[in-house]
Amino acid sequence: MIEYVGVPKNEVAKWVGISSAVTSISQAIMAVTWGTASDRFGRKPIILTGLTCTMIISLLFGFSQTLTWVVVTRALLGLMNGNVGIIRTMVAEMVPEKELQPHAFSIMPLVWTIGTIFGPAFGGALAHPAEKHPEIFGNSEFLKRNPFILPNIASAILFIIGITTGFLFLHETLATKKDSRDYGLVLGKMLTSCSTSREKKAQYTVKDDENTPLLGGSPLQQKKAPVKRPSWKDVFSPQSRLVLIAYALMALHTMAFDSLLPVFLHTPVQQLHGNPDVHLPFKFIGGFGVGSQTIGIYYTLIGIIGMFLQFLVFPIAAKRYGVLNCLKAMILVFPVIYFVTPFTALVPESLRHVTIFLLMLSKLAASIFGFPCITILLTNSATSLTVLGTLNGVATSVSAVGRAAGPAICGAAFSFGVKKGYIILPWWMLSIFGALSALPIYWTVEPDGFQGNDAEEEQDEPQESDYGAADHRRSSGARTEPQKQTLEINSALSLSILTSLGGVIGYARTGSVPSIAAGLSVGALYLYSFQRLRTGQTYGDELGLLASIVLSGSSIPRAIKTRKPVPIGLSLVAIYGLLVFGKAVLGKN
Repeated sequence: MIEYVGVPKNEVAKWVGISSAVTSISQAIMAVTWGTASDRFGRKPIILTGLTCTMIISLLFGFSQTLTWVVVTRALLGLMNGNVGIIRTMVAEMVPEKELQPHAFSIMPLVWTIGTIFGPAFGGALAHPAEKHPEIFGNSEFLKRNPFILPNIASAILFIIGITTGFLFLHETLATKKDSRDYGLVLGKMLTSCSTSREKKAQYTVKDDENTPLLGGSPLQQKKAPVKRPSWKDVFSPQSRLVLIAYALMALHTMAFDSLLPVFLHTPVQQLHGNPDVHLPFKFIGGFGVGSQTIGIYYTLIGIIGMFLQFLVFPIAAKRYGVLNCLKAMILVFPVIYFVTPFTALVPESLRHVTIFLLMLSKLAASIFGFPCITILLTNSATSLTVLGTLNGVATSVSAVGRAAGPAICGAAFSFGVKKGYIILPWWMLSIFGALSALPIYWTVEPDGFQGNDAEEEQDEPQESDYGAADHRRSSGARTEPQKQTLEINSALSLSILTSLGGVIGYARTGSVPSIAAGLSVGALYLYSFQRLRTGQTYGDELGLLASIVLSGSSIPRAIKTRKPVPIGLSLVAIYGLLVFGKAVLGKN
């Protein structure tokens, strides 16, 4: 798009960096405000507001015809959406138990990974539709004038689905707003009441005995005392400050690495022997000479592997060794990776692809462990749940500053280093930043859970009657027996999204109607499995296993035959589904 609005080719990279930095800086400015608003008005309304604003601004971005409009809409995207920190806050409030946090906090990065795999391919396939698909869109003057609007219309449809789902089914998690009437939930309950099984309703049937009070609790008795507005001192506890510093530095060096690595891989191979400009081991400017398409394939494969690491390996390791210990180990991996990165260009040609793969996989594994761990530590460092939204807003702001500063600083260092003949310069600078980010982590003490006295305050409240307690657990999403199926529920939803997007991408690339039909059909089957698992109905695991069998039967032969990324990715998804749902079904027997 940057080139389309009239920017010369030699300045495209610069303006791409500027537009990304503008978004990050704008997000840093407003993230604390959004977080504070969620502490005051509730998580749900702020999230829905952010999604709506992002949808509208994304559509405006699709109409871009000038560079000014691109930069302005990117700035608005950062200003009007602080949902990242608020969603983290909701996850923390839903899952306060320390042993469940690794699983819970691994879901957001997993979803992000899915988006980074399929989003660019999806957007690229829909951009310039009049040129790529003239038989369908060739007569549309609107799409010819706005070649980038179709991907944003598609994303708007996804936004509408998300907003509608959130409005109808998302429960408020802020303690002071839980008892407020939510018309969205009322409407959602009305729409789904016809499909609710009698067994589900019977789960909450009141059983009177000699201990059941004849009169329910008095409304006046159940009123909560007014909540005191927290101060900034409550937000910035000593542990929170240490974690925020580490978070900002980690965002800086990881984002800088992600922006520099494709440039380094694309840099031409330098002749080493007999070259007067080369003085090993430090003075050289060579890269790998890898094409953009090959780099994209690497990122796709690494992203798919990352999904399995994120959802299977990380929670087990965090539970066994502890969140802080995992972070202390992985935070030291970053400076080592950055230090050796420039020297990987010196390996023999036969080992280059293996070297690139191992380099990217090592960085991904460190990030997969690092960011969820630091998010959990930040959550548990909060002095009270009432400051959690503000604290996560501050975290979003400092990480946005790091994401903006990292590529700018190290990008300039990369250009300077290449000019002087030392490509090691930006990487060793990143290694220093990585080492600095480790210092506050080694001063951090892992808390037992949420700090402060939220739990004690809840214990001081009047006890509810049997029916009231059951109704409260149901309305607030408390964990009952079906919570044991969290892995299967999350897997069913994730696999539904993956298979549906895989079918759409397969159709966009090949025009094959069976591809999109198979992808959407299996995706719908996974979605039905998710719905039954979420509501505690029977045969949810069996449906997930059936969908995995169908997907494996259709994708694995195609992957072996074509060796293309989409069939390979769907094959890995199918294998994951077979493992998860096969284990669940066998466990029942």
